[in-house]
Amino acid sequence: MDLDLRKLRYFVAVADKLHFGRAADELHIAQPALSRAIRALEQDLGTPLLTRDSHGVALTDAGRQLLTDAGPLLASAHAVRGRVTVAARGGRRLMVGFRAGIAVNPAVRLFNARHPDVIVDVQRIERHDQATMLLDGSVDVGYVRLPIDEAGLRVTPLYTEPTVAVLPAGHRLAGKDQVTEADLAGEPLVWHGDASTQPTRRPHPNAGYLVRGVDETLEHVAAGRGISFLARSATVFYSHPNVSFVPIPDLAPDQVCLAVPASRTSPVVDDFLTAAQETAEITAECGNYEMWLLGSSDVSKG
Repeated sequence: MDLDLRKLRYFVAVADKLHFGRAADELHIAQPALSRAIRALEQDLGTPLLTRDSHGVALTDAGRQLLTDAGPLLASAHAVRGRVTVAARGGRRLMVGFRAGIAVNPAVRLFNARHPDVIVDVQRIERHDQATMLLDGSVDVGYVRLPIDEAGLRVTPLYTEPTVAVLPAGHRLAGKDQVTEADLAGEPLVWHGDASTQPTRRPHPNAGYLVRGVDETLEHVAAGRGISFLARSATVFYSHPNVSFVPIPDLAPDQVCLAVPASRTSPVVDDFLTAAQETAEITAECGNYEMWLLGSSDVSKG
């Protein structure tokens, strides 16, 4: 049995809205046609996916499982279409995504020395969309930070970097050589949407401020609304006159990885992964973290 991607897309719309009428409006189709497609999908799979009664629409256990699996599958199909389109145009292009503070230039230069015919573009990605942009083909390979939803991805650890506390310039601990997590216990947090990325001693999620990205983090901290935590590379790429970065050695280091869609097979992507791993190894060997981040080392000759 071949899974019909059109029916699957219709099911995801209904599962998201839990309402056939609103899902039909979003899909720009008639509600009876949507209902028939969902029934046909249930027949194809041999199990009910939704329950419908006077209280509304709800997912069955099978429906919840299908919804979990559907996202990566639909994103992969979309990415296939995009890659075929690029191939049909005869172009050789690689899109590299990267999280804030991660320098891609050393790997790009080494890769370009070996593949001068391939155009490499770079695009910054945020924590909340790093997996999505890989799965939907927006980027071919990504420098990501853990944690990340690894479903449908191949994730390779690359290197770790220390964590720093981000404090308002007037904070009692600003300017210290280092602080401990215990020193900051009870402080209000400027935190990211994924609470698992924050230290264990954190306030209730309703405390502090929810932010997206480093720029928002620095502005909220500078305004005295709380403290935060970033990878050390933030101190190289970002600065703010009203913010102080202080090392916090007892926090787990930030893990940087390379990620590609698990279904992707491409010699060009594989060669970029090799270049990225080689430049990371150079960094570890020379121990000059800041110089490597700023792209001062001529790794293309390595």
